[in-house]
Amino acid sequence: MSEESPNTTAQTPFEWIGGEDRVRQLVDRFYDLMDLEPAYTELRAAHGSTLEDARQKLFWFLCGWLGGPDYFVERFGHPRLRMRHMPFSIGIKERDQWVACMDQAMGEVEVPAALRERLRDSFMQTADWMRNRGA
Repeated sequence: MSEESPNTTAQTPFEWIGGEDRVRQLVDRFYDLMDLEPAYTELRAAHGSTLEDARQKLFWFLCGWLGGPDYFVERFGHPRLRMRHMPFSIGIKERDQWVACMDQAMGEVEVPAALRERLRDSFMQTADWMRNRGA
C-alpha cells in the first residue's frame, strides 16, 4: 500500500487504513493515550471512570464512517453525534484535545500521511460542530 495514496483496490478510507484490525488499533491507541498523556486531562475527565463503552462505540462508529461495516447504525440507529454528546461539556479545549489525541494515535499506528491529513480535517470539522459551549 502506498504511503501517500490508496492502492487501486482500496476504494474507501476503511480499506485504505487497513480494515477492522487497523481501526481497532487506532481506537485502542486513542483511548490508551487519553489515559496516559497529561495533555488530554480534560478530554479524559469527560469520559467518566471507564473507557470501555466509549472505546467499543467509537470502533463501531469509525468502521462505518470510514466506509466499512455499519456496526454502530445496526446497533443504535443513526449516529446523531451532536445529540448523543449533549450531556458532555464540549468546548474548544475538549475539541482540540480530542483532535490532537486522535492525530497522535493516527501517527503512532502509522495511518498513511495523506489519509491522516484528510481524516484530521474531517475530525476537526466534526469535533467543532459538536461543541456545546464557547470556551
